[in-house]
Amino acid sequence: MMQASALLHLLQFASPALPIGAYSYSQGLEAALEAGEVRDADTARAWIARHLREVMAPWEAPVNWRLMRAFTRRDAAAVAEWSERFLASRDTAEFRAETVQMGFSLSRLVSELGIADADITAMLPPEAELALPVAYACAVAALDIPHQEALLAMLFAWAENQVLVCVKSVPLGQVAGQRMLLSLRPEIEAAALVAQAIADEDMSNWSPGLSLLSMRHEIQYSRLYRS
Repeated sequence: MMQASALLHLLQFASPALPIGAYSYSQGLEAALEAGEVRDADTARAWIARHLREVMAPWEAPVNWRLMRAFTRRDAAAVAEWSERFLASRDTAEFRAETVQMGFSLSRLVSELGIADADITAMLPPEAELALPVAYACAVAALDIPHQEALLAMLFAWAENQVLVCVKSVPLGQVAGQRMLLSLRPEIEAAALVAQAIADEDMSNWSPGLSLLSMRHEIQYSRLYRS
């Protein structure tokens, strides 16, 4: 059973209120709205579910899983390897800027709160190359949060942010947004299971359509979000 202290730590670090700027990014969703690919509750849910299956499950969640294990084992070489691979997978300027900005903000928060010892923080890459999954894994290790729960929380926080973008920009009602988030539970659980079981050689960040939308967003005339 998860300890109460670990659960409270997890709730804090997976909260949308965490001051790292997650609310200011849509991860390509705003460009999909502009293109008409997302236009109502059904297409919004389909977009988020597909992103969970095709992007989060085979790449971002497994990278998070491997980084959490590496930090817990104090395996600096593995942290550096997966950090480098994740940054290399950010194939647009906006996606790279997003993960580095939030990674820096979260690592600064971890430092200011004084929750990580010197052995853990020594494994962090330079600020200019510090991706969000690396900083999150560092916090998970520092607070001794169980990896399975931390992975689910990461996926839920990502889905919640996507739903909030839809609530504000489709727009959807608040109840419709909560209904959508509740309906995404099977996809979130499935992504977490894939992340824990997938072999390194089967991982993939192949999502050219998302990359194209991100590049279009960089020159989109009117926008609310930074990605």
